[in-house]
Amino acid sequence: MITIIQNYGFMLLTALGRTLQLTLLSLVFAIIIGMIFALMNVGKNRILNFFGTVYVDAVRGVPLIVLAFFIYFGVPSAVKMMGIQGFSFSSLLAGTIALSMNCGAYMAEIFRAGIESIDKGQMEASRSLGLTYGKSMRLVILPQAVRVMIPSIINQFIITLKDTSILSVIAYPELTNMGKIISGNTFKVFQSWAIIAVLYMVIIVTLSKIAKKIERRVNRDR
Repeated sequence: MITIIQNYGFMLLTALGRTLQLTLLSLVFAIIIGMIFALMNVGKNRILNFFGTVYVDAVRGVPLIVLAFFIYFGVPSAVKMMGIQGFSFSSLLAGTIALSMNCGAYMAEIFRAGIESIDKGQMEASRSLGLTYGKSMRLVILPQAVRVMIPSIINQFIITLKDTSILSVIAYPELTNMGKIISGNTFKVFQSWAIIAVLYMVIIVTLSKIAKKIERRVNRDR
């Protein structure tokens, strides 16, 4: 095991950095997607409600690995059938899109639940003071809802971090893919995957501790 760390330590740290990069990129876009569809779902416009519900249900109903294959292989193939040659996604771009769409669907439900947890009287009071629906949501509802949603957002970050391992199937050089390479080169399967498991565990346990501290602080402040 020490030999593996000595020979592949830099590559492991690079793969870990790429895993975190993919996770952070996906989470940023997922928050934007989630907020958009959450607002569509909590509004009174039935057409927006319909599209928001369809997106959330459709994306959550498709396994992430299928979504990754569809984006990485399926979309370029469809573009090629339309006569456009040379179109393709990098594994980072395809992975970011797949994770963002998947995580965004779950974020939409987190945001929707957070917004709906705020007493309806808050919206009515702000509207009675002359604020528009948009300003009431931005200035009154969302700041309160965010406090409720932070622990769930961190938990979703942890889930997304673990989901990056699925993207080894499209050859993105993240931590799990590096585990495949090392175990294949060294034939030390147990030691290679033990190191990968420990790296994941350290990051995820650290994030879990942070989530619990934030949750305790939010509950105390409430």
